[in-house]
Amino acid sequence: MNTGSRIKVKIVSPLLKTKIPMPAYATEGSAGMDLHACCESEITIPARSRGKVPTGIAIELPHPDLAALVFPRSGLASKHGISLSNAVGVIDSDYRGEIICLVKNDSDTEFVVHPGDRIAQLIFFPIYRIVWDEVSELGETERGAGGFGSTGIGKF
Repeated sequence: MNTGSRIKVKIVSPLLKTKIPMPAYATEGSAGMDLHACCESEITIPARSRGKVPTGIAIELPHPDLAALVFPRSGLASKHGISLSNAVGVIDSDYRGEIICLVKNDSDTEFVVHPGDRIAQLIFFPIYRIVWDEVSELGETERGAGGFGSTGIGKF
């Protein structure tokens, strides 16, 4: 298993490691580490509403060429209509606060987050910082400026 970079993690809740597991990869092939709800009691997310769910951790990314992204869990989305309000949460290299998941309930029924529930996943990505080169024309491609739906549906 490629262990990649070592990331400093600060436990910001006394619940972590005693009642709530640390983020971890569920399987050898997992791309993301499961983030758990780090709370004393249940958090109810009303139907068609949002709520904040703490994870109990803060991290220190080693350099600005690395970011951590918080993604929804597909099982929660498909079975319960639970996702993240901001689609993907971005943890910048200079952020040192607790990772909080902005949970969105798209269903018609309330959703209850229990202490320790796996609510999101954390994935690490390289970041490429760019410098703009302003030009009057861009290179030609077969697609060109064709946008939404321009390549068709189910095209083989």
